[in-house]
This record gives sequence, structure tokens and C-alpha cells, in this order.
Amino acid sequence: MITEKLFERNAYLREFDAEVLRCEPAKGGYAVLLDRTAFYPEGGGQPCDLGTLGGARVLDVQEKGGAVVHTVDAPLSGTVRGSIDWDRRFDLMQQHSGEHLISGTANRLYGCENVGFHMGAELITVDFDRVLTPEELARVEALVNEAVWRDLECRVRYYDSEAECPEEYRSKKSIQGRLRLVEFPGVDLCACCGTHVTRTGEIGVVKILSAVKFHQGVRIELLCGGRAYRYLAAVTAQNRTISGLLSAKPLETAGAVERMQDELNAVKQERALWESRWIAARAEALRDVGDVTLFEEGLTPDALRRLCVEIMERCGGRCAVFSGADASGWAYAVGQKDGDLRSFVKELNAALNGRGGGKPNFAQGRAGATRKEIEAFLNAR
Repeated sequence: MITEKLFERNAYLREFDAEVLRCEPAKGGYAVLLDRTAFYPEGGGQPCDLGTLGGARVLDVQEKGGAVVHTVDAPLSGTVRGSIDWDRRFDLMQQHSGEHLISGTANRLYGCENVGFHMGAELITVDFDRVLTPEELARVEALVNEAVWRDLECRVRYYDSEAECPEEYRSKKSIQGRLRLVEFPGVDLCACCGTHVTRTGEIGVVKILSAVKFHQGVRIELLCGGRAYRYLAAVTAQNRTISGLLSAKPLETAGAVERMQDELNAVKQERALWESRWIAARAEALRDVGDVTLFEEGLTPDALRRLCVEIMERCGGRCAVFSGADASGWAYAVGQKDGDLRSFVKELNAALNGRGGGKPNFAQGRAGATRKEIEAFLNAR
């Protein structure tokens, strides 16, 4: 049984009447078959339409052997009025049409084949079979937006089979049966079953967000139409805030951040220098004193390790350094030059709810005990 697909003739049809041919219980609701429908079934990388049928919510739409099956949340019969979620449909039309412009332009300029396409709730991903440089992607994006602004017509035509088609077109696979071609003149000609805008001006803008290596080619993320506008508006608002915080003009924030990064790196280098001097002085003051136990505030794991190593090299005994607080626990480093602390560390972890380990003469970890409990344990050994 073949369903008449109203969306193929008019992608802008929002409401329609149809006869329920079959309705039966199905997973998640009821499977409804109509004599005709404007609901696009999932396929070709495009999600299905949603909306209502006779007051029931449409939860999913799939095509099976030419029949379009609607999954709804209530049983239906007789003549029903279908209503498409138009905001969703138009968004998907913008995304799908924009993808055609991107894929067609990349193919025309660089011989790329589109080998994967997915329209998610937030982003579109397109997979190409060859790597594209940032410069090549920028050129593709610029030419695509020029095509949008030229307000090209979207032309759709049909052939009874591939063999009857005299034109060269893009397609991921061999088409069985009737062939539907979607053309944006001078930009793309592709076999496609999806819904598209009538003219490219309705897409508004196309923006490539990212590109990463994928198999032997590249996967790009992009946004079109309303999604692209909302993204760019959010980025602009965020940059305006950054501009104010940095006292820089909106188009100069990157330079301001680079200068701030340079200043931060200089501060870090100076801090590291003073930290090294402090560690050396602290360790030298404890030369030949024997066993050492220290509680220091705010040490990084690296500083904790370095301080313990410097002291154990000089003190002539066992060194234990702790940094933290009773509420959050204490990071520790323990060491003894030419010593074997494996049994000591094992006892420490058992007594102080700790975890950690390392070499025979040095270990790092964390203890979930209070300072008083730690001191009592160490004083007993």
C-alpha cells in the first residue's frame, strides 16, 4: 500500500485532511496508516516531522515499503486533520537545504564526496571523504553564503529510474525505482527525498562551526538559518561581555586575551621561581634534623612532591609533608633517602583512610583523617 506523499509536492503544506486506513496498537502508542500525509518520515539524514493527527500527538513517522506509518499516542479512525509542527519543519528545511549548498560546493571545488550526514537537535554534521584545510572550508562557506544571498530557486524533478536520467548528480548510493533530484542551480544537483526551502534566501545564513579529521576525510559541524542566527547572537552577546571585562573593542578581544595570557604566563614563571627558592630554603633549614613532619597550606601536588624530595635529601631521616584541611582531607608525600617505606605507607593508608603509593623510598597519596589523627599516627612511629 503506497501513501500519497503531500510533502513532495508542497513542503509548505501545514495542515491536511486524510482517511485513516489502519490503526493498531504498537510499541509506544498506535501505528496509523493514512491514504495521504504531509508528515515527512525519517530518512536521508533528516528527522521526521512531528505534530498532531485528529487531536493525537504524532510521536514518530517512518516509511515502510512505500507506506508512511505514523506512531501516535491515541487511537484514530475516519477522517482526521493533520497539523505539522511548522517551526520544526521549517528549521529542518533550512538545515537540509544549507547542507546541500555546502556539499555541492565542496564537491564542485575540491571533489569531496558526502559520505555521511546527520541533522541533530542542535547541530548538523557532514562527513567528507577527503581532508579540507581551514582555508578551503572558509572558501566553501563564503561561496555558500553568496548562493544564499542570490536567492536561488530550488528545483525538483523526477525520473522513473536512474537509467532514464541524462544528468550527472550527487548520490551516496544507487537509487532503486523513481529518482527525485533536488537542484540549486549552479551549486548542487543531488538525489534527495527530503524537504527543502523554495529559494535559498530563506536559509538566511550558513555557518561552519568546526572540522575534525574523520576516517580518511573530515567531519564538519554547521548551522543554518534560525539555528545559525541564534548561535551567532549568543556568541556576540558573550563577546560583548568579554569586551567589557577586558576593556577592549569587540573585534579586539582576541588580542586582549593574548596579552592577558602573556602576563599570566610571566606571573606563573615568577611564582615558580619564588616557589623553588622557598622550597630550597625550607629544606636547607631542616638539614640533619632527622625525621620531619610538616603541614603546609595550598601546595599543588607538584610542589608537595618537590618539597618532600628536597627535605628528605637533607634531613637525614623520614620526611612527611601534608597539605589540605580536615574537612576535605590531606594530600601527602612521604620519603626517606635510601629508605624503604612500603610497610610504613601501607600502615598509614590503613590507619588514616588513605590511598596512595609510589617507589620504595617515596610515595604520594591522600589521607581522609584529621590533622590530630595524622600527628598521633606519626608520633607513634
